[in-house]
Amino acid sequence: MAAEPDESADRAAGMLTAHGAPVLSATIRQHPSDFRVDEIDGFEASGAGEHLLLTIEKTGMNTAFVARLLAQWADVDGRAVGYAGLKDRHALTTQRFTVQLPGRDAPDSAALEAMATGHGQSLRVLAQARHARKLPRGALAGNRFVLTLRDVVGDVAAIEARLQTIATRGVPNYFGEQRFGHDGGNIDKALRMFAAPRRRMDRDQRAMLLSAARSALYNRVLAARVDAGDWNTGLDGEVWMLDGSRSVFGPEPVSAELDARVAAQDIHPTAPLWGRGALRSTGDALARETAALDDPQSLALREGLETAGLSQERRATRLQPGELQWRWQAPDQLQLSFVLPAGCYATSVLAELGTIGNAAARRPAPDAPTGG
Repeated sequence: MAAEPDESADRAAGMLTAHGAPVLSATIRQHPSDFRVDEIDGFEASGAGEHLLLTIEKTGMNTAFVARLLAQWADVDGRAVGYAGLKDRHALTTQRFTVQLPGRDAPDSAALEAMATGHGQSLRVLAQARHARKLPRGALAGNRFVLTLRDVVGDVAAIEARLQTIATRGVPNYFGEQRFGHDGGNIDKALRMFAAPRRRMDRDQRAMLLSAARSALYNRVLAARVDAGDWNTGLDGEVWMLDGSRSVFGPEPVSAELDARVAAQDIHPTAPLWGRGALRSTGDALARETAALDDPQSLALREGLETAGLSQERRATRLQPGELQWRWQAPDQLQLSFVLPAGCYATSVLAELGTIGNAAARRPAPDAPTGG
């Protein structure tokens, strides 16, 4: 039987689906290998420098846990460890880390692997090389996903038709529920942080809450556009983003040329990532954005983000999964594979299929490493 979905987290994420009624119910993450994510590298190691660049395959540990483990292993401050993206604990993932080791040889990687083993956890160092710089956030080309859905219930023809629709038309580019914490609690924490701006807070915690607040506002605008049916077509006064980049242009009035470009997925509509300054959109697009964020909670989040000093940015409202393929491993077991740009979420793809319970949602976290 499929696990119950986390409905409160879905509400916090603000996701409305775009392609019609659910076509299946299923369970994911019964095993870590059911959710495989491999980073697509954005660059090659320089071969020299004071940083050690490690490619690590891990199971049962999130990125922050491995970063703390690396700091303990190398006997360095946590700030000496870098990584490009965050990966879930309940998954089999491959990603790169850097550890700053000026004038030092790398410790034995076997010792790191031994430190991580046990209680459903494992870690393997697949490659290591010297590199000139700390790995910054976002320094990857994207992520490749291989997901296994189990206990699938639904009509095969309808499921495959929906997958073809996703491959052709894309999906709304929501921020995933993991941005918002357990039961969406990061939004309440962000509001409390904004209400007491002088309270001391860990830098990473503050950054996480700012990101959650910004993501919630973006998702609310996107949900309004999904509800209106214009998330993938654009509006008068739209700000557009070039496919495969973060470059934006506009606003521009609707034209046959723009309609053709958006239909060809050369450009995508955008929604705001909130911060200081006026919204760049005008006309109907501006009206849609301001109406979606006119409730008391949204106004409080907007004010908090502006006071925190963030600037207005934009994010595409449409996400096009690359290389989408699927195969039935059994009558009730469906494997999906696709590529997403950095910062985009597989949950946005899965949400368009139906109700998918997370079998790992209530598993306890591993103990944190000591020291370091």
